[in-house]
This record gives sequence, structure tokens and C-alpha cells, in this order.
Amino acid sequence: MPELTDFQKQYLESLRIEEAEQLAANSEIINKFKDQLAQNGISLTDDNFKYYQTSGIIANYPGIISVLNDTLVKDKEGLLRYDVLINEFQRKPFAAGYLYADEFALMAHHYFRRGYHPINSFSPCFIELFWGLKDNQIEKYIALDSDSVRVDINGHGMFERDTWFGANFDKEIASIADDIVKLRPPLDLKASLVSFFFANAYSLDIKWVTKEGIKTFQAEEFKTEEVTITKGGEEYFPARYIHAEYDLEKKVFRHFDGAIHFYTLDEYIARRDSDFNYNMKNANQIKTISQKLFKMNGIVPVEKWIEFTSHFFTGNPLIIEYFEGEYPQHIKEMLEKVKYLHQHNRKDSLLS
Repeated sequence: MPELTDFQKQYLESLRIEEAEQLAANSEIINKFKDQLAQNGISLTDDNFKYYQTSGIIANYPGIISVLNDTLVKDKEGLLRYDVLINEFQRKPFAAGYLYADEFALMAHHYFRRGYHPINSFSPCFIELFWGLKDNQIEKYIALDSDSVRVDINGHGMFERDTWFGANFDKEIASIADDIVKLRPPLDLKASLVSFFFANAYSLDIKWVTKEGIKTFQAEEFKTEEVTITKGGEEYFPARYIHAEYDLEKKVFRHFDGAIHFYTLDEYIARRDSDFNYNMKNANQIKTISQKLFKMNGIVPVEKWIEFTSHFFTGNPLIIEYFEGEYPQHIKEMLEKVKYLHQHNRKDSLLS
């Protein structure tokens, strides 16, 4: 790991000082929460509490949301029905991702956050859209952070927007050929530019298959090898994944879900340059571990499917390229500059 600069060291030290100050300032709230858990036979110490600028004072304990509310029942995929949650908990303005009780707030799973990390804020705008979707023909399910809750419920919130646009697309899904698509950033673009403008996207794989009146969509996003997640003490390469089923007769999606697939290093190297038919073409089968993050059942209009798919792959212009046939304007302008610098042999060219 590269040595930290003086500025980075100073910044990290300032975060540690701020955390200590915030934990001290909220000691009354923390102690009250400890007493509440003690009534349920759970003894928390100061080590169970952290402070993050993005989400306030967080209490961590295995299965804490079930301790606090034993009516929360997950389905077989580890998801909770959203309509049940909002009957028990309150939403607040500018607080997408949080559901409030009197003394704590539940949080959407940290895999919805930037970099999949609990220290970061939620990636715009998927959670905000999911929280706000009102359609009695759609059953919504969501993954929550089972082991963490926010306890300073009157603390500040974090509100972010991205330069991200809704996707135009041929709404005649039936006309789309059953096929495999693979999209990648320009291969001659410097890694730093791929990181900045393509959110470290390595590729986006898409597959359509039709069977017995149902057209199935799959999309899987691979990041560059710098993006990893530690899960159960092991390092994995995460790949966001979308699955949806379109009813050709009713012309709506009847099912729509999203997950993260976790690839080992060997699986990641083998799969990222292949496609969805990898297991059909290779003797060495890949079956990753997976965590479902949301699902919708019922009647999901094409427009909603496009919107939520685009925002689930937040920051990755490859999904916009697929839906619209071109990159967002700011990406096109950047690529035009790259081409100009390269053609004129400029030393500050952004090509690798």
C-alpha cells in the first residue's frame, strides 16, 4: 500500500478528532440506546458505536435490527417488504435510505452506498427513487443493513445528486433480438480517466432471452481490478447485476431484481472478458456467491424499469450508451478532447 501524503495523514487525523468529538457530544443518546438494548439482554460498549460524516452516530451489533423489532421478517432472499416497513417506520424528507423509529433509524444496505462501503453516502439516485415509488401494482422489497442502525435520529442528513440523465429507449421490448451485448469504455483511455468518467467500469454485459411468452433481461457490470470488497474475511470482486422478466402479452415487466455477485480473483479474471454464456462454453463452471439487494413484483412499466436500472448502475455511462445509443454529453465532450490531443500528439494526451 502506498505511503500516505502529509495532507492525507492530516485529513485522516481530522476525521478521528471529529469522530471523538461527535461521540462525546452524543454520549447521552448513546447511553440511552445502550440501556434500551440492555433490556433485550444485549450489552453494548463504546466500541459498538462509530461516527461517520455521511450518516451520523451508528450502532453496530450482529442482527441488531431484529433485536430492536422482532416483527421484521425477511423473505428467503433476505429482503423485507417495503410496504410493511413504512407501516412500522417513518420516512423523512432528504433522508432517502433511512426509516425512522422513535430512537433509531434503519438503513438500506451499505452495498447501495458509494464504493459499497458503510462509511460513504448512498449512491444517487436509486434509493431516492425506490423510496419514492408509489404504485399499488408493484410489490417492493429491499435489503437493509441488518447489523447497524443510526441512533442520532435528529442529526444532519446527506443529500447528493449526480450528473445523470434518464434513458431513452425503444419501448417495443418484443422487437429486441435475443442476443448478447458487451460494452466497454474506450480501450485506449488512461486508467485514471476510466476511473473518473466511467466509475471504474471494466465492462457491462447484457443478455436477452425469450421463452414461453417471457423475455428475460440480464445485465452484469464488472469493475476494474482495483475495486474489491472484503466479505467474511475474503477479498472479492463485486459485480452489480440486474434481472428482469418482461411479459410479451401484457407489455410490462412482471419481475425486476438487483443483486451483487462476488467473484474470487480466478473467477473474475476468467469471466470479465467473456460473456453471459461463459458456463455454456467452459468446463470450469462459475457460480458466484450473491446478495440480493432489491426486487419488484407485479406490473413494472418499461419506463420505471429503465429509470431504476440506470440508477442502479449509477455513475456508469455504459448503461446510458446501451439505452440511448450514445454517452451522456459530458462524456462525449471528454472523448472528443482525448481524440484531439491524440491526433495532435500532445504530451498531455489522456490516452494510455
